[in-house]
Amino acid sequence: MRWIGLCCLLVPLQALSQPQEAGGIVASSSLATLAARIDAHISAPAFAEAGWGIHVVSLDSGKTVYAHAADALMVPASTAKIFTAALALDTFGPEYRIPTSLFATQEVRRDGELRGDLILVGYGDPTLGTEKRRNWADQLAVALRKSGVQSVRGSLIADASWFASPLFGSGWEAADLQSWFGAPASALSVDENVFRIEVRPAPLAGATARIALDPKPAALEIENNLRTLKAPARTDISLYRAPGDTVLHAFGSIASDAAAQHYRLSMQDPALVAAEQLRAALLRVGISVRGKSRSIYWPQRRDVAEAESLQHIADVWSEPLAEVVHHGLKVSQNLYMQNLLLMAGAKAADDARAAGKEPLVFRSSEAMGIQALRAFLSRIGVPLNGMVIEDGAGLSRRNLTSAAALTGLLVKWGDSDAARAFRLALPEAGVDGSLTGRMRNSAAEGRIHAKTGSMAFTYALAGYAVTRANERLAFAIMLNNYRRPPSSGRASAELDAIAILLAELDVRSTP
Repeated sequence: MRWIGLCCLLVPLQALSQPQEAGGIVASSSLATLAARIDAHISAPAFAEAGWGIHVVSLDSGKTVYAHAADALMVPASTAKIFTAALALDTFGPEYRIPTSLFATQEVRRDGELRGDLILVGYGDPTLGTEKRRNWADQLAVALRKSGVQSVRGSLIADASWFASPLFGSGWEAADLQSWFGAPASALSVDENVFRIEVRPAPLAGATARIALDPKPAALEIENNLRTLKAPARTDISLYRAPGDTVLHAFGSIASDAAAQHYRLSMQDPALVAAEQLRAALLRVGISVRGKSRSIYWPQRRDVAEAESLQHIADVWSEPLAEVVHHGLKVSQNLYMQNLLLMAGAKAADDARAAGKEPLVFRSSEAMGIQALRAFLSRIGVPLNGMVIEDGAGLSRRNLTSAAALTGLLVKWGDSDAARAFRLALPEAGVDGSLTGRMRNSAAEGRIHAKTGSMAFTYALAGYAVTRANERLAFAIMLNNYRRPPSSGRASAELDAIAILLAELDVRSTP
């Protein structure tokens, strides 16, 4: 069965064939007309200093429908996530569930005391603490109680060393690391490695503002120099934490009549936060832990002999990988996609060790993941000279890919039955995800399913289109080095205009 119905969420073909007009855009009556209109659009004076890379291929005929600098290397931003999503689904399968495991270093005594440590081990699940996974810690606590443990003499250790990589992707900018979208990628993640801050004015002018954190990040200190000023006054709040530091500086002012202000910042030690959440859950079922909580990240490792003697207590499991990918692509969640790349790299390293083929020199989980990605793309026939990918989220400006490489993946793999989860995870124009507010009430609504990409001066869109003639197209549109003129609208609309033209096409590329 052709996937047009799946990709369009089972919209009947009769509905798809209804003519739709977008404001100011007239249906393209021929391929030549389409090319002329795209050429005219990208040749506008506003793009004189910018660069476009565009490639459109018919999945039905295999023909190139349109190309402009299709082989030029450009920064893809978050459209690079489609490489990671495809790699993860190919490596693990859409039904794979990611474990998070609880171990003990000793057996439980008859009196219910565990004289050793508890070790919480993460293997990359980015969904702990999300809406569907709120009770993960309670599940482990109940399992430990059922095993007979009433108290723990040792420590609670949060082990995130499964990822042999730094917490941040290659090429991530220091300015992004405090923000929610630059959250650290950890084998043991919780609450998407983000905490929320609420700032309220103090009851009295001149007093320090009130700051509340949810959840309270472990090992974080707050230096609060944020003052309440008597209204009318300007609210000017600044929050700053240096990369790697444990001190959050809050300074500036908030008016005494100001409403609560809310922010989201990245955690600096998500594994330790997970350990503290587990400790609280243990107390709820009557288990006390005498020792302190601590976290372990690469390059720290637990002793191998100790690891082999661990007593397995219980596991909690993620939703199927297809759902993890679905969320990661729909809303462009950086943590999810970077974790998936590191998972693929950690698996490749583990497989190599098991086969006695461990590399003579160290390679990080990220590097191993990129190596696995290149091997996957080579296997399905995507030329590797059209891409230089360094992270899994597309947050690095050192990523380079061509429009032809993006469409190569979309054509070679995305049209297969095995890639159904991938296709359904792409945002739908005017309907959901990062395309919710884009291309509404145009021919593209319901016909464009694509991954967005955006960072300063860089914009991209790559995915699938169904034309008015019901031909299926794979496309990639990239715009780099674009400074939006003050008088123009949002930059993403410039890419949307081309996608709408594809959806309006009312002839097929086949004779």
